Amino acid sequence: MTSCAPPHSPWSDAIPLALPSLDRDCQADVCVIGAGISGLSTAYALALEGRSVVVLDDGEIGGGMTQRTTAHLTNAVDDRYVEIERRHGERGSRIVAESHTAAIDRIEQTTVEEEIDCDFERVDGFLFAAPGTPHDLLERELGAAHRAGLTQVEALELQPLGAEFLDKCLRFPRQAQFHPLRYLTGVADAVMRRGGRIFCGTHAASVEGGRSTARVVTASGHTVASAAVVVATNTPINDVVAIHTKQAPYSTYVVALRVPATGADHALYWDTADPYHYVRLYRHGGPDELEIVGGEDHKSGQAHDGEARLARLEQWARSYFPLAGAVQFRWSGQVMEPADGVAFIGRNPGDADNVYVATGDSGMGMTHGTIAGILLTDLITGRPSRWAPLYDPSRKMVHGAVEYAKENVNVAAQYVKDYASSGERSSTDEIAPGEGAILRRGLTKIAAFRDPDGTLHELSAACPHLGCIVSYDAIEKTWNCPCHGSRFDCHGHVIVGPANRDLASPSAPVTTES
Repeated sequence: MTSCAPPHSPWSDAIPLALPSLDRDCQADVCVIGAGISGLSTAYALALEGRSVVVLDDGEIGGGMTQRTTAHLTNAVDDRYVEIERRHGERGSRIVAESHTAAIDRIEQTTVEEEIDCDFERVDGFLFAAPGTPHDLLERELGAAHRAGLTQVEALELQPLGAEFLDKCLRFPRQAQFHPLRYLTGVADAVMRRGGRIFCGTHAASVEGGRSTARVVTASGHTVASAAVVVATNTPINDVVAIHTKQAPYSTYVVALRVPATGADHALYWDTADPYHYVRLYRHGGPDELEIVGGEDHKSGQAHDGEARLARLEQWARSYFPLAGAVQFRWSGQVMEPADGVAFIGRNPGDADNVYVATGDSGMGMTHGTIAGILLTDLITGRPSRWAPLYDPSRKMVHGAVEYAKENVNVAAQYVKDYASSGERSSTDEIAPGEGAILRRGLTKIAAFRDPDGTLHELSAACPHLGCIVSYDAIEKTWNCPCHGSRFDCHGHVIVGPANRDLASPSAPVTTES
């Protein structure tokens, strides 16, 4: 079968650990599903507490959305403190600032104590007002940041980029950046040195909580019995609607261009556009550096112009960084946007008390994942946490009611649109090698992909989560669900939940995980 691997990111140079798949039943204090930033941060924190931990992942360490990040470590939250304060009050805003600051500190502490070579670097962060932004936005954000406890944030009249159409900005001190996969490799090694067991190539087929014992059953039929389970799979695979109606999946795009190394201090940059842009520099071999620029977000599976978005992103980058050279990397990732701007970290709604989830990264997966490690360890060990109520997955969407309603109306409209529309191609003959498209065959929608060698693969286009019709992503070579963010590789194998099964054959009856 021809590979349909997604494009590489700069983090692909990390050498993955060769870890076995689970080949027997086992027991542990805690079973963690997912070996990304959330899962391994949680496993590491629990191992430090002396808890026995088993980690399961159906791919490699950091092989999901962690490898698609730009790896900003920041307490300058994407939704802005003006919005966080409006939705959650000053107390909630202070907890957001406190927890993201603690996450950066925890990553730094871990790199030092575990001697992890991951290019961790403290840097300043600069927030710029994009053209057309209300003139008082930065002033209001400065006030909200100060009320959140970030009193060292300051307004600057001169900005460091040198672009003539930028002027004032806010400086957020003591932000950071790192190499995410090298960091996770070091964390995984630290977990195993403390007795933790990590199994890759192991698909968690089902999760069942219980009064005293939870059980995770793998696709191969082996069982992990534990006192608690943490589902850290970017978006939960263990429930149907409890979390998924409260957050929405968005695709975000990244280009990395060569720029001359100037010797100047590194920094992080963000603007206030909608969708906003984010920038960092990274030393990636040779005499030059990489300028990594992201943005151009859209609802996952609901746009087919990835190449145009990457081109606009490159154009934006060159307008701000005129010395930028050739593009070295182009890729995209997916972020989960909670309706009220705050992640969901804690006990899974409607489940047993011993099943926990971490999701809703809101474009800040590296710090939210680390917050999950801290908070979930507190919950599992029975320690009180002042962060828990804010991040509680069971909270009502009172503070994000409008966004909640809008996203769920969007999902309903997508169902109607996709089932009523004709296919993107009238015949498989119109699908070129290396391309995918949706076809209608009677009442059935078909997801068809042709390998570069000409071999055609046909699948049911119905997402096994709730039946939405998937859409082909030509950049990542994946089938993406436009409703709740499930992703499948070009041959239909599930790679991102909430779906936990592959796309079915075209002749199979349509069944969902409900």
